[in-house]
Amino acid sequence: MRIYDNKLNTVEERVLNESALRDNSYPGRGIIMGINSSGTHFVQVYWLMGRSENSRNRIFVVENNTLRTRAYDPSKVEDPSLIIYDAMVEIDNMHIVSNGDQTSTIANLLDQGKTFEEALTARTYEPDAPHFTPRISGVYATCGTAKLSIIRKNNEKTDHKTFNIDLQNTVPGEGFCLHTYKSDGNPLPSFDGDPLVVGLLESAEETANKFWGLLNEDNRISIGVKFIPLDGGDPEFNIINKNGDRQK
Repeated sequence: MRIYDNKLNTVEERVLNESALRDNSYPGRGIIMGINSSGTHFVQVYWLMGRSENSRNRIFVVENNTLRTRAYDPSKVEDPSLIIYDAMVEIDNMHIVSNGDQTSTIANLLDQGKTFEEALTARTYEPDAPHFTPRISGVYATCGTAKLSIIRKNNEKTDHKTFNIDLQNTVPGEGFCLHTYKSDGNPLPSFDGDPLVVGLLESAEETANKFWGLLNEDNRISIGVKFIPLDGGDPEFNIINKNGDRQK
């Protein structure tokens, strides 16, 4: 277990990290978790990027408070195994987000009384040689805990890293970001290091617009934002799809 001490972060770091994201043509898929600017909502952000026609043939939809990927044109799907999955689900007041079908693994094992870490020990990085894309995941429990995880290839081994987010000391408007790749390349180099601090805005729509604007225009596919009221109540979603309409 790694403890992430967000007290060390500054506004300047947010600006630098967001500038680096803007300049990165291919950070891959990304997850952000944190608190909105007024401190009223826990925030989950997940975005898709793609270089291949199969990866780009996707949209986000929300069904029964679950954010899912769907094929934009089903007739063009080549291999659905790594592109079609539930990305954000809620189970027993726990809000899960991930970049693959490990969302279901986490939900199923949490429902059986396992921990977030125990659920992820059953999984490894994606089998998409030569890239071996990391699996990134997060969970927020309404009792007040939040965690991020990355599973990545390290030579012939698999690294499992989990980061606690200290919600008691998280500054309103602060979020923590993992994305799958350091940059574009062939093979794509995996992200490493601690989550990056970024700034979150007041509303789901503002937050979606902000990070959509930071992502490379040629490679961005979809972004989904989930706002979860800290005082209870139903979550709010905001989606931008490169293909198709915006969903609120």
